Amino acid sequence: MRTTLNETTPLYCEEYRPQFHFTARSNWLNDPNGLVYYDGEYHMFFQHNPTGINWGNMHWGHAVSTDLIHWEELPIALSPDRLGTIFSGSGVVDWNNTTGFQTGSNPPIVLIYTAAGGDSPESEGQPYTQCIAYSNDRGRTWSKYEANPVLPHVVGQNRDPKVIWYEQRSCWIMCLYLDGEEFALFSSPNLKHWTRLQTIHLAGAGECPDFFPLTVEGDSNEKYWVFSAANGRYLVGEFNGREFKAKEGPFHMELGANFYAVQTYSDIPESDGRRIQIAWMAGGIYPGMPFNQQISIPSALTLRRLPEGLRLCRYPVREIEKLRKKAYHWSNLTLHAADHLLSTITGDLFEIELEVEEQASGEWGMRVRGAEISCSFDKRTISCLGRTTPCPTRDGKLQLCILVDRTSIEIFANGGQTALASCFTPASTDVGLQMLVGSTTVNILTLDVYELSSMWGCGVAA
Repeated sequence: MRTTLNETTPLYCEEYRPQFHFTARSNWLNDPNGLVYYDGEYHMFFQHNPTGINWGNMHWGHAVSTDLIHWEELPIALSPDRLGTIFSGSGVVDWNNTTGFQTGSNPPIVLIYTAAGGDSPESEGQPYTQCIAYSNDRGRTWSKYEANPVLPHVVGQNRDPKVIWYEQRSCWIMCLYLDGEEFALFSSPNLKHWTRLQTIHLAGAGECPDFFPLTVEGDSNEKYWVFSAANGRYLVGEFNGREFKAKEGPFHMELGANFYAVQTYSDIPESDGRRIQIAWMAGGIYPGMPFNQQISIPSALTLRRLPEGLRLCRYPVREIEKLRKKAYHWSNLTLHAADHLLSTITGDLFEIELEVEEQASGEWGMRVRGAEISCSFDKRTISCLGRTTPCPTRDGKLQLCILVDRTSIEIFANGGQTALASCFTPASTDVGLQMLVGSTTVNILTLDVYELSSMWGCGVAA
């Protein structure tokens, strides 16, 4: 078994350090920011306190990856100044040099962020405003625009700008959180001068807006826009470059206990075509660790037309397969209460894929490192770590993907139609798997269990 943290424990191999979810090298982390792809690298910035284990003193930390799984933490990208500490925002590649920031042959990366005035002695008396910074060396060094802020204070603690390029009108579109359940859209030709377009109300949500188009899965000619907020609540509608009109929603894409500040990537190549989303798994507990908080697994979003209407679905990116080690496979078996199918498998990092045949009634599930996942055929629900999500079967079966890290369980049902992302703090001795079957039997169509390796290269003891 692993031992508790001590002076000889290598960095990233500590007892409660997630092994395939990103964490800062040390100290506090929250919202993912500035998600942008450029020149073969996925950039992930994040809210970060470089001097303390708890929230405060907000900077933008910075990490890069070539595969969304293995991350390298780089030096701090943005630090507080006279306008405020550095709150959440987004990133884009300015391919057309609309800003005029380009100095060489390659386009600049531009970050758009909130300066949280009044949150530091240096910025006392300043309001919350929106600012930009840019890089001409693939994101290794950053310069703040000398004429910041580019969007003056609007109302309250307006914050969290998410910017996209709208090709049809050759302009930038910003969605911004205002106050309460109110958001706004703005447009700009150059990221420096902004015009307000409209106000959007999203009931049951606040902070960290996102705005992007998606074609309906299976029909490339049918496209809609998704407007989402921090807790994953979203609207589906139409956008003409000046006005967003909601068509369906609001809905929740996630009902787990620890899922917040969602944001999707900008500038994913057309050859890839995915809309990739990352969240902060807010509220996890990491006793005795040098870091605090973790990021979710990156997920690919799809818009599907289900019997109940248009719905946003999310599923782990395929790159997770790079971490697979030993594999176990079963198919077409009937499981009884007395069976001990998984009793010989131990570890703390797993990817579990299973497909179960629909039944009229009964309950079944799985115990994962002491945490129970419960599935009810009667209620058509899945429960884990205190949270429950509705989950009707599809085509006579239920499909689950379960990702187990040292401090989290993420469950994706029916190809991501519903999801539960939750943190937990299991005992280091709790490394087993167990199928749970009640008074009925369960027909398992397929079951694959993969032991996963550490993205940090740590040996994982069983």
